[in-house]
Amino acid sequence: MNISMTLRELLQSVDAEAYANVPLFEELLNTKPEYGSGNRIKVKLINGEIAVSNVHVGSLGDIVACPIDVAPDLQVTKMQLLDSILKEMSHEGFTDADADDFWDDMMDLRKAKNIR
Repeated sequence: MNISMTLRELLQSVDAEAYANVPLFEELLNTKPEYGSGNRIKVKLINGEIAVSNVHVGSLGDIVACPIDVAPDLQVTKMQLLDSILKEMSHEGFTDADADDFWDDMMDLRKAKNIR
């Protein structure tokens, strides 16, 4: 499947009810896109696993406005793609305190802009 869209468009194109218990989905869906970033979300297959990069750079508004580049040889549905992106953005591997600090920094526009 050839997917050519921004993260915001992907969020809006899936069944929201399937993500009703995923707070990050709601947070991203309600984030106003900003268009100050030239980054692109990269998705490819590495060692049999879907690998996602460039989802931790900039503010959340920058990230939802990023176009998604899916490797041509990777066949995924929109839900598989979104699941992989949400998993990468989630606090998997972090303590709750680390995750809170991370999201505080991501939501602080001044700090997020300085990261770029």
